Amino acid sequence: MKRLRFLVSLITEDNDFQVEQAAVAEETARRIGVDIEIIYADNDPINQSQQLLKIIQGPASAHPNGIVLEPVSGTALPQVARAAAAAGIGWAVINREPDYIPDLRRTAKAPIFSVSCDHLEIGRIQGQQCGALSPKDGTAVYIQGPSDNIGAKQRATGMQQSKPPGMKLILLKGQWTEESAYRAVSSWMRLSTSQKLPVSLVAAQNDAMAMGARKALQEHADPAVRDRWLALPYLGCDGVPKTGQSYVRSGLLAATVVIPPNTKPALETLAEATQKGTQPPALALTVPSSFPPLDQLTLGRAEKPGVVLK
Repeated sequence: MKRLRFLVSLITEDNDFQVEQAAVAEETARRIGVDIEIIYADNDPINQSQQLLKIIQGPASAHPNGIVLEPVSGTALPQVARAAAAAGIGWAVINREPDYIPDLRRTAKAPIFSVSCDHLEIGRIQGQQCGALSPKDGTAVYIQGPSDNIGAKQRATGMQQSKPPGMKLILLKGQWTEESAYRAVSSWMRLSTSQKLPVSLVAAQNDAMAMGARKALQEHADPAVRDRWLALPYLGCDGVPKTGQSYVRSGLLAATVVIPPNTKPALETLAEATQKGTQPPALALTVPSSFPPLDQLTLGRAEKPGVVLK
């Protein structure tokens, strides 16, 4: 059989988890003996759609056997998915559970499926971390991903389910990047009321945004305010070994949630199903975990006070 070739479409290069997704995709491709091309959408759903449609609507001889998509938009590009299925191109969506998957699978000749992390469980784990590291009636700054992102919504739901009932959340919005959280927190800190709130913890839906929040607070002009904020526990998600887990070990984060990269199972499943001409299960979920383990987190086990970003 001719060597399989897949296209991997990711959200942005400005995010450590996306970089890890790419690295794992490349390692997986080498191991299972397929060719891949990785492209980035620069956090722009229109750009992502145009990039993929250009390939799908191009010469059939240049088509990949399948596309692995981590969508920017919450809709996961249904029209592009239909075009890929009509062209006989496999379609694997990661980190989403698109509602159009069952319909496409009824008539598609190529594999159509999704692989997602369990976003609800990610939120629940982070809520439990909040309970271990903050007073039960404390107040947390909580930085969420984009409003139209189902993963961000599910993580927020999980957080609400497992955080201490008396804990209040101050909600800020980011775009999964360090810079977006830096801007959101910097703007919020300019409000006169923000500095007077008895905040006991800062949590973000990924490590990049947690670090962006920390950077913004580190730059506060008032040393007393700055030191107080830097002494709080900071929580993130993704838990990439070289970034999120390293931040925990160095004290920049108090905890993170480790999320296995989904490009590995997506490429493995896509390759096997393409070779066999079968449809895999419509959805597979990866399992997140707390780092450090929840039973090792206790109130007061926050980062070293005043740790400064280099």
